[in-house]
Amino acid sequence: MTMETQAAGPGAFARFDLSRVPSPCFVVDEAAVRRNLAVLKDVGDRGGARVLLALKAFSMWALADLVGCYLDGVCASGLWEARLAREHYRGHLTTYSPAYRLDDLPEILRLSDTVIFNSPAQLERFGAAIAKARAQGEIFDVGLRLNPEQSECEVAKYDPCQAGSRLGFPVSQLRPEHLKGVDGLHIHVLCEQGFDPLQRIWERLEPKLEGVLGQMKWLNLGGGHHITRADYRREDLIALLRQIAARHGLEVYLEPGEAIALDAGVLVGEILDAFDNAMPVAITDISATCHMPDVIEAPYRPALLNERDGGVTVRIGGPSCLAGDIIGDYIFEAVPAPGTRIAFLDQAHYTMVKTTTFNGVPLPALALWNSDTDALKLVKQFHYEDFRNRLS
Repeated sequence: MTMETQAAGPGAFARFDLSRVPSPCFVVDEAAVRRNLAVLKDVGDRGGARVLLALKAFSMWALADLVGCYLDGVCASGLWEARLAREHYRGHLTTYSPAYRLDDLPEILRLSDTVIFNSPAQLERFGAAIAKARAQGEIFDVGLRLNPEQSECEVAKYDPCQAGSRLGFPVSQLRPEHLKGVDGLHIHVLCEQGFDPLQRIWERLEPKLEGVLGQMKWLNLGGGHHITRADYRREDLIALLRQIAARHGLEVYLEPGEAIALDAGVLVGEILDAFDNAMPVAITDISATCHMPDVIEAPYRPALLNERDGGVTVRIGGPSCLAGDIIGDYIFEAVPAPGTRIAFLDQAHYTMVKTTTFNGVPLPALALWNSDTDALKLVKQFHYEDFRNRLS
């Protein structure tokens, strides 16, 4: 099944001059990120919840101070993200990983305010390490991730509740002894979704946790919430957050990732060549394989800036040798000539965090643009040494 892009349109990028940056280049609109953060802060404030940025989706730490002005902290997926959080971000740090290495755990416990484990067995196995860290003066909460065993995602590979999922302990197996030493519960079931799936999950899960929630200090509802999308039912979310907190005496957390950077960035590229092979084909310096892997993995078709309603359909592909390095088929007024600049929309999240140098394809530069002031800053460019130093 192909996922549909959630891009809402070009927004301010409709007036951005693509020639102002090197190619390829991720361009993130700081003003758009700020607007998203303001929405999330409002939801957290009025819902009485703490909102954390999921670094796994968007960890452009050039904006760490901006994030800190609006959100309560961040969540990490392991030791390196936890280090990044403490070096550049401020506020609360929650760390969750499906599994931890014993030699990583002491530092994770030292860095984090909350550490969430994937199973009671794992938590028990690391009991000695937890006790030792606390004896050394470290202060942190311990959480357990639950699998509600209720699928809501449209694409199975992104469904944490799919049969055989490795993410979270099945709620049907939960026993009182599993919660010894546990301060809170973590539930993550969504992927690019609105309020309705969350409401359905909670209505069915809450009765199963009767008698359990009262023992907990907090409940983390994870990520996948598209709270900053225009059609999201934010008032209903706020009401649900307040209801959960009041009914069970819990502090509630949300961990949006995409929502922070939704519609806040583009990936600028350049056409390198064009020819005909049963249809017009164009090669760009943007690689689906190296720069937008979800295009292949999901798969999905990213929206193209200024795509025409009618004209000639052109297949756009990347410069790598992988036959499947195809971004998609797009409509142009005419076949774009080499040197033509293009841009794909909504490319700030789950893109730059996943880039690779496969085939020696260069990494895109990183730029910050402020659509309110038109200020542009080239944050980072990558060079041959970045490719070489990953190898031996």
